[in-house]
Amino acid sequence: MRTYAVVETPIGGLGVGVAGGAVVRVSFGATPLADDPPDALDPVLATALREVREYFAGDRTAFSVATAFTRGSAFERAVWEQIASIPYGQTRTYGQIARAVGDPGAAQAVGAACGRNPVPVIVACHRVVAANGRLGGFGGGLPRKRRLLQLEARVAIEQGVDPG
Repeated sequence: MRTYAVVETPIGGLGVGVAGGAVVRVSFGATPLADDPPDALDPVLATALREVREYFAGDRTAFSVATAFTRGSAFERAVWEQIASIPYGQTRTYGQIARAVGDPGAAQAVGAACGRNPVPVIVACHRVVAANGRLGGFGGGLPRKRRLLQLEARVAIEQGVDPG
């Protein structure tokens, strides 16, 4: 049973890997593999691929597929958990996340943790921006971050989702 696959999206190929019943990895710029029959996919992987497609189609504002952080420090995991709680179409600053994890002076460290997020898009680190409203960095590159935020803004407006 296949536990890794690539899904084509408007921001390029996303590699999605699962283990232990959860998504553990999402990578930007992945190259598609030969298509396997759908029944050869791990069920969690099949769900993750479907949900990613729905997200990019504007039909999904929250992922239900389980994620697991199989690496990272306690601080990084706390940051990733905070990021996972940012509602669709909303943003938080690096400083807000630092305060939420109990380390108000760690905005820069939050940025570094965002860059090491093992499951971007599903755990939406693109929703974290600089205090001055600028995008800041992004492991997938700023053009991808911009497109993800634009997608969410458009869908939030169309669906009447409160942008907070």
